[in-house]
Amino acid sequence: MNDDSFFSINRLVEFGMGMAVAQQMVNAMNSAMKNMHVPGSMNPMQPTPQFYYAMIDGNQIGPFSEQELSRLIADKKVVKETYIWKPGLPKWEIAEKLPEILKLVALTPPPFSQTK
Repeated sequence: MNDDSFFSINRLVEFGMGMAVAQQMVNAMNSAMKNMHVPGSMNPMQPTPQFYYAMIDGNQIGPFSEQELSRLIADKKVVKETYIWKPGLPKWEIAEKLPEILKLVALTPPPFSQTK
């Protein structure tokens, strides 16, 4: 019997051990990334909550969380023509041009109406 066969028990054991070592490396890297600190920062790396401002009835209002903005979308106070700004945008944009706002529109349930 040829021990150099791809399907030999030695090759399968070697492959299994390689996978175990790779999994340990992935776990170690994930742990290191989770505990990483940015120099000059007091907090570990975590996504910062997103907030938005909106122009409603000629007034700049906000900041709003995504949940609050979803409520305004459901109440039709924020529509596709509403100007929105969030940190990182160079200028105000209309809602329909911002993918993250379109995502909120898609996730906002339609008004409930009971039909018989």
